[in-house]
Parts: sequence; structure tokens; C-alpha cells
Amino acid sequence: MVKFWKFVRSFRQLELHRLILMLMVFSLVSMCLLAYYVTNSPKIKEALPLPISDCNNQHRVSQPPRRHTPLLDSSRTDPMVLIFAESIYSQLIQEIVTILESSRFKYRTEIAPGKGDVPTLTEKGRGRFALIVYENILKYVNLDAWNRELLDKYCVEYGVGIIGFFKANENSLLSAQLKGFPLFLHSNLGLKDYHINPNAPLLYVTRANQVEQGPLPGDDWTVFQSNHSTYEPVLLASTKSAEYIPHLSTHKALHATVIQDLGLHDGIQRVFFGNTLNFWLHKLIFVDAIAYLTGKRLCLSLDRYLLVDIDDIFVGKEGTRMKVLDVKALLLSQNKLRTLVPNFTFNLGFSGKFYHTGASEEDAGDDMLLKHRNEFWWFPHMWSHMQPHLFHNQSVLVEQMLLNKQFAVEHGIPTDMGYAVAPHHSGVYPVHMQLYEAWKLVWDMKVTSTEEYPHLKPARFRRGFKHHGIMVLPRQTCGLFTHTIFYNEYPGGPKELDKIINGGELFLTVLLNPISIFMTHLSNYGNDRLGLYTFRNLISFVQCWTNLKLQTLPPVQLAQRYFQLFPEEKDPFWQDPCEDKRHKDIWSKEKTCDRLPKLLIIGPQKSGTTALYLFLTMHPDVTSNTPNADTFEELQFFNGPNYHKGIDWYMDYFPIPSNTTSDYFFEKSANYFDSDMAPKRAAALLPLAKIISILISPVDRAYSWYQHQRAHDDPVALRYSFHEVITAGPNIAPRLRALQNRCLIPGWYAMHIQRWLNYYHTNQILVLDGQLLRTEPATTMEKVQKFLGLQNIVNYHKFLVFDPKKGFWCQLLESNKTKCLGKSKGRKYPEMDNDSQAFLREHYRDANIELSKLLYKLGQTLPTWLREELQNNR
Repeated sequence: MVKFWKFVRSFRQLELHRLILMLMVFSLVSMCLLAYYVTNSPKIKEALPLPISDCNNQHRVSQPPRRHTPLLDSSRTDPMVLIFAESIYSQLIQEIVTILESSRFKYRTEIAPGKGDVPTLTEKGRGRFALIVYENILKYVNLDAWNRELLDKYCVEYGVGIIGFFKANENSLLSAQLKGFPLFLHSNLGLKDYHINPNAPLLYVTRANQVEQGPLPGDDWTVFQSNHSTYEPVLLASTKSAEYIPHLSTHKALHATVIQDLGLHDGIQRVFFGNTLNFWLHKLIFVDAIAYLTGKRLCLSLDRYLLVDIDDIFVGKEGTRMKVLDVKALLLSQNKLRTLVPNFTFNLGFSGKFYHTGASEEDAGDDMLLKHRNEFWWFPHMWSHMQPHLFHNQSVLVEQMLLNKQFAVEHGIPTDMGYAVAPHHSGVYPVHMQLYEAWKLVWDMKVTSTEEYPHLKPARFRRGFKHHGIMVLPRQTCGLFTHTIFYNEYPGGPKELDKIINGGELFLTVLLNPISIFMTHLSNYGNDRLGLYTFRNLISFVQCWTNLKLQTLPPVQLAQRYFQLFPEEKDPFWQDPCEDKRHKDIWSKEKTCDRLPKLLIIGPQKSGTTALYLFLTMHPDVTSNTPNADTFEELQFFNGPNYHKGIDWYMDYFPIPSNTTSDYFFEKSANYFDSDMAPKRAAALLPLAKIISILISPVDRAYSWYQHQRAHDDPVALRYSFHEVITAGPNIAPRLRALQNRCLIPGWYAMHIQRWLNYYHTNQILVLDGQLLRTEPATTMEKVQKFLGLQNIVNYHKFLVFDPKKGFWCQLLESNKTKCLGKSKGRKYPEMDNDSQAFLREHYRDANIELSKLLYKLGQTLPTWLREELQNNR
């Protein structure tokens, strides 16, 4: 019997071991199956959070009538903001500047004086600034009496308001009165539940029916307290805890963190912030404060135009594309968004080659998109999604576009939207002319967009331009990229995406730009559909917190609207493609910046520039541009219509260098000297170039230009004497005024040289004595060669010979032959009459004095004619 029970016990133990073993095997198999399912099956789509800014879930505040205060009249001031900073590198200053630059408002930054002079505030009876901003309001209240009185008097007389910030620190008094104001500050507080006062007069963009619930970041907040009627709270909050604040009610009361001074105390309207612009709502109020305190002069309208591009339709690897349910969600969201944004339509960019290249469910999604093709707008990429700048042959681009167009026609996709986007923005900027030509030929393209003009970053500087009949609009990112397809896997966590949308970078893009074209991708609308989540939340947030009027226009109408708002952006601004790595990466490999000139001879006209041009071409390492059919040896690129032909046109006039170290290209255009635009344009494309100007007596130059025009049968010059031209009064015929200007204005040498010095360093500019160039050209050319840094110094005494018949120096050729300038050079003119000489010497007297001061400052030798003029005027 004992043996029997031992057997039973051992059998039970064996069964138990087997049972445990079977459970372990079952668990391992289950884990393997689960892992396989997770890695190989599509992710289960869980509903993403509802829009955080759902207005229906927010506490609404009743809106009593606002206090009526007249807008400031700052019409007697320039639309410029004066910023007094403690440090130009502080975060607050950077945020202020970002808002001003994004809004295209002009500003000037000064280090705030504690004791000392403020900058000049008026000029010729007009105020220089329409608004004053203090990074630290204590710098304003603690100004010495003289400067404080000066500043306040300016604000009252010219209707200028002040914005000030107070950021508490560990040394700040917990409670104090603001010096000179009936206003108390209570600092270093923790606050919660931000309210907008609907009665605040400055509210414009801000919608005053929301409460930002929850704690505010940090415990360094300042609140304002006053019983004076001049102060109206703008933003209010309650304290986090029951901490006691002297002179205030219990912690449950609302305390003003941003306050508006209506000017009833001293005639100056102000807005004070009890913290920086770190909190998003402060940025919104800051925009309103700028508008209010400048009488809406520095203010955008409430209209905002949105266009959401979905790039790469049909493109994308398996597992990232849209399926049938995704397309249905896209349609449903579009219809819902149309109730909030008139005409809202997703704009789909396609590359037909990749149609039906996904999984079966994704191919069905492709078909679903085409089934509902008339519900969307469409625009073409390249057929195979290639980068256009890689193809120098225009016919290849045309072939690719025709394939995409054929696909569109076969599948009923509209082809008349007049809009296209190049993959990776390739060829749009820097301009690849072959792309523009192909677009016009195949698609009759009118509009495109890019992130790259003038640079990708900072995004606030992106602008539009027109080129070759195509309007180029700035494009914005929205925090979504091809790899951001799952909410919980968003870089930095999903809260980072929500932060961008709700008061962050994406919200500010809409706030500060009248027109925003957003780039998204096909992959953002599959999987977790982050594209839909982002724009549903964004639009909801904008409409909850602002009075902005959102709407959508088709691309061509949108572009027309853009250039109505910003007509000054029509003209492009070409920059050196090799100075920006991104630009160099999307620029044709067959183009090289080594073809750009290293020297510009800028003039002025009739000063000897053609002689210098001839002398330089004698140097074996120096090469000029090839002649232009219309302007001969001058290209006149930076100051005329040729500029709109682009840098490809410009570089085609220069050879490909055989030796990039020694080859030295230059260009001479004598009308660059007094051009308003030439210095800025030249510095953008040729930032390292050397600049040479030749100066002769402005009196002689003016007379020479007049005689030049007579020789070319100018009817005005033939009709009027020189004295009549230069002394003609203000009310004269336009053509006579034009001739007078070309005679007189280039001779204001100091003014024009200073304009070039605004863009080029002093060591990049050489001023030559035109009289010495004429009498001692070899010596002058030695100076020029040293200035250019040429390795091979040529002795021009061996190459130049004086021609007594011509009256100037010519190139010495073999067999003692000479090569001189053309017949138009060295003409003999009648002597200038004494009255004209006297008039011009007086006319240029002050300008010559300014020139002498400028040349002395530059460390350059005064021309002989200038020394003589100064001596004669003593």
C-alpha cells in the first residue's frame, strides 16, 4: 500500500511538471504570435484626441461694451518701432524682433540708456518712430529727468505709445510702486487660469471669450494693481495658492498680468506686461498692442488665406500610403473644414509613375482618390518625382512632364490649375531656367511655391518673387514630414505636436502671415492621419482664440492676392548659390560660381571706365565678359531689366575658368555707380567682389555727359544749351529733367560711394583718380593690380604708348602698332562757358567737401582735381 501511494505521488509530480512545461510553451508561442502580429499587421487606428481648442468646452466670458478710447494718431511719424534692449541677444528681444520681422514691420534696436542720451527722435519736423518698446520697463521709469521729459514730450506731441515688460527675478521686490505712476507691482507669483478682459480697448485679433485653464508656466509672474481710471486690465489670472498679496483681495480674485494705460494720467498710452513673451497668449496680445498703439498703422488685416498642399500623391513606400478609409476621412474632414473655412480644399500633388505601386489596400486608396478627383484640387510634380536641377537638357524635363500630363488626362485629373511644385523644391530657387521653360511649355504654369527663397531659415524671411512669367510664393512647413505618421511616435512626444499647433510655431505662422501655403505629404494622411489632426486642431484653435477670418483660394488667385499685398516682392533678389549649402545642393552641377566676376568697375559714366576696361583686358589673367548686343561691353545687369533675366543669363557672358586660382573675371557697367539698387543686388550675388570707381571733377563729368548726348543726337541736348540744362527750375518737361539729372546727380560722389559702403567693406572699394589714369596710366594700373591681389604683376609701361593724335594712351601691339579706344572716345568739345563753371563749382562745393571727408576716413588718397577744388574754395 505504501508503494502504491509513492507511485501516485510521483505520478502527480510528473503531471505537474508537464503541466508547467506546457504552460511555458503556450506562453512562448503566444508571445511570438503577438510579436508577429504587431510587427507585420497594420496598426489599429485609435481615435486621436479631439481638438484641444474645442470652443464648446471652454468657459465663455460675457462681453460688456468696451471702454471707448480714441486711437493714437501717429501719422506724423515714420512707421518704425524703436526697441530699447538690455541685450540684443536676450530671448525676449529675439521674440520681439521675430514678430516684427514676420509682420514686415521696420524697427531699430538701441541699448537702453540708464543715464545718457536717447537717440534722435525727430527729423525735419517729423517723428522717426511710431512706437517705443522697452525690454525692461524699469529702464524707462528710471531715466534721468532730462531724457524722461524729452521722451514723454515726444510721445505726447507725436501720438506715440510705449510697450514695456517687467520680468521678475530673485532680487525683485515682492511689492512696489512703479516710479512716477499710480500703479503697484506684485512679483514672483505663481498664477493659473488666464482670462481675457473683453472690455480691453486694444483687443483686435484676440477673441475675448476664452479662459486658458490650468497653471501658467513658472513662478515669476508680476501682477499690476491700481485704482486709477487710466488703467484697464487686458489679461488676468488667479494665484495658484492662497498666498497673501498686500492690498489685494483673496487668492480667488483675478489679478491683471497685462495692463493697458489709456493715457488719462499723463497723455501717453502704454501697455505693460508682467512677464515676457514666453507664454503664447502674450504674443497674441503683443500683436494687438502694436496695432492699437500705432493707430492700426503697423497692423495686418484680419483676413488669412490658407492653402494645404498634399505632396507625393501615389508616391511612398508600402505601409505609408492612404487606404480607402483614409480617403473617406480626408473627404469627411474637408467637408467639415469647409463649414469653418470658406472654399477649403486640399491641393493634391501627383507623380503618375507611382500609381498602383503599393499594397492592394493602398492601391484601392489610389482608386478612391481618383474616384473623388473632382472633390480636390490637383497639381503636378515630375512624372518620376525626379529633381529637375539634375537635368540640364530641357527636353528631358518636357518629356517627364508630358508623361505626367498624359496620366492626368487618362484619369480625368484637372490640368488647368496653373500650379506646380518641384520635388524637393529643386530648380525653383536657385532658378533652373530649363524647369521654368518646360513648365510654361507643357503646363502653361503660372504659380509655384518654395521654402528656399531667399533661404530656408529663418522661415519668417521667406518671400515671393516673379520670374519668367511665373509667380513664386513662399511655402511653409507645419511640423509634419514624410516620417511623422504616428501620433505617439511624434519627435519629442505627442505633446510637442500639440504645442506647435496650440499657440506655437504653426499658430504663429497663421497669425503673422496673411497668406500661408503649407506643405504636407501623402504619408501624413494615412496611418494616424496626423495631417487631418493638425489642421482640424489648428483651425479650431485659431477660431477659438482670434477674430481672424480664414479662407482658401485656388493657387492662381492666391498668388494674385499675395502680390497685391506685397507688390514690392515682385522683383527677385538673386543671391550667390554657393553661399548656402542647401542652395548649392539643388543647383545644377553644370553651373559654377567660379564664372561670376570678382571685380566690378562701377563708374560713373564719362570718367574713364572704358580706358580702365581696355587696360585690364591686356593682363593675361584678367578677362571681361563677352559683349552684349545691346549694351556692348557693359552688361548693366544690376540696375536694369537684364537683372530679371536671372543669374544664368549673367553667367553665360563669362567663360568657364581654366584655372580658378589665377583667372580673374570682371565686369564694367558705368551706370552702377549712382544706382539705388545696384549696390544691394551686387552685394547679394557677389559679396566678395572688389569694387573700383573712377572720379574726375564732377564739373567736367557733367559737361562731358551733355556733350556725349549731343553727339548721339539727343533732341533735348540739341535744343537746350548746357547752361539751360543745368540751371533749369523745378517745373520743367520730364525729358529735360531726365537730362539734367544725368548731368548733375552722378557728381554727388560721396552720397553714391556711401551707398556702396553700406554693402561692401572699405577694403573692397578702390577710388581711382581719373586725372591720373589719363596722364599716368601705368602707375595707376600698378595700384589696381595690387588692390586686386593679382599674382602676376604686369609692367604696363611696356604695353602702353601715348598717341598724340588721340590725346591719350593706347595699347602697344607688335611691330609698334597701337590699339586705341573707339572714335567716340577723346572727342574735342568747345570750352565750357564761365557761368556754367561757376554754377557747377558752387553746386558741388558741399558734395566735394563730403567726398574729401569720406576718402580721408577710408584712408584713400584725394584725387588731384579734388585737392585743387578744395584749395580754390578756401
